[in-house]
Amino acid sequence: MQKLLDRHGKALAFPLSIPYFRWILIIGFTAATVASIVAAFLMSLDFATHYRLAHPVLLFALPLAGASIVLLYNSFGRMSAGGHSLVVEDLSFGPRRVEGRMAPLIFLTTFLTHLFGGSAGREGTAVQIGAGIGHTFARFTRLSDEDRNLVLHITIAAGFSAVFGTPLAAAVFALEIVPRLRVRIEKVLPVLASAYLAHYVCGLWTIHHTVYRIGSLPEGLTLASWNWRFMGKIAIAAVIFGCCSQAFNFSLQALKSLWFRISSKNWVHPLLGGTVIIALVYLSGTRDFLGLGVISSDHKAVTIVNAFIPGAVTNWSWFWKFLFTVITLSAGFRGGEATPLFFVGACLGATLAGFFGLPTDLMAGLGFVAVYAAALNVPLAGAFMGAEIFGFKFLPHFLAVCFIAKYFAMSKRTLGLLQKVPFYRSKS
Repeated sequence: MQKLLDRHGKALAFPLSIPYFRWILIIGFTAATVASIVAAFLMSLDFATHYRLAHPVLLFALPLAGASIVLLYNSFGRMSAGGHSLVVEDLSFGPRRVEGRMAPLIFLTTFLTHLFGGSAGREGTAVQIGAGIGHTFARFTRLSDEDRNLVLHITIAAGFSAVFGTPLAAAVFALEIVPRLRVRIEKVLPVLASAYLAHYVCGLWTIHHTVYRIGSLPEGLTLASWNWRFMGKIAIAAVIFGCCSQAFNFSLQALKSLWFRISSKNWVHPLLGGTVIIALVYLSGTRDFLGLGVISSDHKAVTIVNAFIPGAVTNWSWFWKFLFTVITLSAGFRGGEATPLFFVGACLGATLAGFFGLPTDLMAGLGFVAVYAAALNVPLAGAFMGAEIFGFKFLPHFLAVCFIAKYFAMSKRTLGLLQKVPFYRSKS
């Protein structure tokens, strides 16, 4: 154990089996590596999205792309098919469950999911890339289990920070996803350092994150002019956001179970799910709910950005994205949940704004973070993400809606730990 002294001369425990100054090099190397790979991943998603928009016919290959993804994991994935849940279990319970192969597999399969039109995100991919790289580094440097656990926290924070450009939220997320609160104070500084370094390195690769804005708070919603009627409306909206998150978790699990009841061969699931997605495109009459939902070739399309504009999304836009996403992820396609949940939350918030008579941009921003935070059971990370994206003057509002939504989501487990139906169960 190395002992560091704080400014008062009090010893701080630092759980290292090697001199602490080497951890500066470890944090620098791993954070820069993860950030660079995530930057390449973001570039690949940008290419996949634009290529799919330019070649709409790719959608019809979505079922075959999904079957290829599942067969790839069946052949080479081993435990890595557990995805986000595997990372959470490794951090929480051990033993060493994350594998190095997790990083390239999730990179490739998420790219394929987006190229052919699956409705998925990118946060889960960045987290798994970070975990895979962290495991590989720890294995080659022969770190102890305790040091390896710290490295995983460091690389997960780096991945999250690079993909969203929110380093403070990334550090909180890396610590908050451990469900048993097995977080020691000495992990905070390394995780923070990794998150901010990754954010800086990702910027060097000229990665630009989408800008979302909330206008000024109206009278009655600021802390200086508290109005219980307005705050009550926001509290009710937070309850609805939490129920939406719980419905998302429940639907994801129910559909996974349904696919296995239909067929024990897991490669059949994306064939069915991809076909349903194609049918939903024609039923909804739009392709706006495919992919990330951040950009579109049509400036009037339903996107996350447009959800902040009054009248730009319909009252059912949130439901369509909800449906597209749970079908995509439950059927075995790969990607994160965060960005689709941002979409669902922002559109649901915009819809509620009309009912409650509140500003569209404010309600969209609150839904943006609350649905995500409640679904993954990370209210602090969600609140700080909202503050970093929209401004710290909104932090009290984000804290309130995230914790209310989390409470009413009635979920004591993260979305990752809810993913207990393994895609690798069948090798048929």
